[in-house]
Amino acid sequence: MSESTSTVSAAATAPKKGGGRRKLSLPVILLIIAGGLALFSLVRVISGADDLTSVGQVAGALQLAVPIGLAGLGGLWSERAGVVNIGLEGMMILGTWFGAWAGYQWGPWTGVALGILGGALGGLLHAIITVTFNVNHIVSGVAITILATGATRYLSNFTFAEAEGGSSKQSPRIDAIDRITIPGLSDGLADLQAKHWFFVSDLAGVLGGLVTGLSLLTVLALLLIPGTWWVLWRTAFGLRLRSCGENPIAAESLGVNVYKYKYIAVIVSGALAGLGGAFLAIVSTGIYQEGQTGGRGYIGLAAMIFGNWMPGGMALGAGLFGFTDSLKLRGGAENVHAMLLLLAILLVAMVAWQLYKKKYVAAVIAAVVSAGLFVWYAFTEALPSQFVDAAPYVTTLLVLALSAQRLRMPKADGLPYKKGQGK
Repeated sequence: MSESTSTVSAAATAPKKGGGRRKLSLPVILLIIAGGLALFSLVRVISGADDLTSVGQVAGALQLAVPIGLAGLGGLWSERAGVVNIGLEGMMILGTWFGAWAGYQWGPWTGVALGILGGALGGLLHAIITVTFNVNHIVSGVAITILATGATRYLSNFTFAEAEGGSSKQSPRIDAIDRITIPGLSDGLADLQAKHWFFVSDLAGVLGGLVTGLSLLTVLALLLIPGTWWVLWRTAFGLRLRSCGENPIAAESLGVNVYKYKYIAVIVSGALAGLGGAFLAIVSTGIYQEGQTGGRGYIGLAAMIFGNWMPGGMALGAGLFGFTDSLKLRGGAENVHAMLLLLAILLVAMVAWQLYKKKYVAAVIAAVVSAGLFVWYAFTEALPSQFVDAAPYVTTLLVLALSAQRLRMPKADGLPYKKGQGK
């Protein structure tokens, strides 16, 4: 490792004033997961919403979480290098269109490759505007989303509209990517989940959803999460890239080509968002539809923020949003109604925690909201369809509001930088 890299490493790993948050060990993480699953099981037993942790529910949640997670992973790459990427939505749109355009003509894997390329082109444009010309990152991201929306709508008029089975708003059908189901294990877990035993059936439902009808593209997307962690936190390349998001002036003074790393990060960010868009078109629906991203690029950005700019936390946030989204597709009002009870119980735990921390005002507010949710749950049997449809977006707002106090973004994220400042 070079001397400059060693110096950057020392600066990055130096202890911070006031200490830092303790890292959770694997046994503690597993205990937290088991506790969460036990709580879900309790809510399922009380509410009678047996589909809450079924194999189909978990499999559906995973499929819905993947494009959100890929967008969030793209945002993580970009913002770790100091570039805010509000344009993730636009890059996903490019991914859906290019993925579908190539997919129906030359096969789904060609569509995946072109979807990645389409998103990467959006990322390259964002890098040129923000890194080279130093334009405000938010303005550039919004402009790219508007441009992607208009460009794909225009292109659809003389590509999909003239193809058999297509129209100006959707593509012809795309061949499916192979799916994996582990024989024996999948059926056994499904049978165990159908018995509706406390905790055991819920655990079987979760595991069954991970081994039933799993698309090969889903497997690839899941592998990208630990892959990103390894590249950004265990390699010299990742260290230099993250230094550009923390202190680009210091990084440049140590010999890091800040522009190069910012360009790489933003292009990779666009490619990941494009892959998320291609996943939507090829795996989720099998066709391109105008407006099918549905704000998932922005939700992916929210998942990244919820995860504190870390791959594991981002994956947890994407899973939460995907699960909430899947509730309205399977069981609809009944499942979302059961989530009211879950939220009320979680707020009771928050009341206890706030009292322990001697934050009495926050404890009182949480207690009042919890009581309101218990009453709402007790005196209703189902929720209005409008609330069910809004559940994923309400979850996004609540999660961001509750996690805002513990967030720590890269120090130079979104700040203007000009080459030569470190000299």
